[in-house]
Amino acid sequence: MSIKVLIVDDQMMVREGFSVLLGAMPDIEVVGEAVNGREAIAQVAALRPDVVLMDIRMPELNGIEATREIVAADADAKVLVLTTFDLDEYVYQALRAGASGFLLKDASARQLADGVRVVAAGEALLAPTVTKRLITEFAKAPGSPRPPATAQVGELTERETEVLVLIAQGLSNAEIADHLVVAESTIKTHVSRILVKLGLRDRTQAAVFAYEAGLVRAGG
Repeated sequence: MSIKVLIVDDQMMVREGFSVLLGAMPDIEVVGEAVNGREAIAQVAALRPDVVLMDIRMPELNGIEATREIVAADADAKVLVLTTFDLDEYVYQALRAGASGFLLKDASARQLADGVRVVAAGEALLAPTVTKRLITEFAKAPGSPRPPATAQVGELTERETEVLVLIAQGLSNAEIADHLVVAESTIKTHVSRILVKLGLRDRTQAAVFAYEAGLVRAGG
């Protein structure tokens, strides 16, 4: 079955360009477009796309608020944020709102399609170097949300904390398993327990949590 994608951007050329690129992929189908966050919410409810490609800066309702409302209505919704540059404060806010990852608007057709596939498969799109710089840049910035309570971190076992740190460093389950010399299925179990204990929806929010809690720092 094809991956159904909704493209949300207030610029017609961007929407048409992404539609052509993704429409050329045999396993991806563009099912609709929206020009702002308000329209995106309505289209998600009507079309039930597998992945929403979401611009951030839009009129009427921006991508951050739209992402928050979409995820609140459907915890399984998958939103892939689009931005023009990686160190974007609004991308950080979108990740906290529930986006599953982000892509730069100048991504190649292959990167765009691969990103859609990764998010559709239920994984977070975490480019280790870019995501780490993004989160460390804004997690400790003035006016950013307060770090999670120490008690929340304390609910994790020592091994779960170790896995959380490796998630924040951008490692996949297979890479974490190799690093800790355990089975990948064991890591999947740890990840599931981490998300439940911390009340998080996916690996992206787990990475944000780790930086905000001070478990991972720039260069760490």
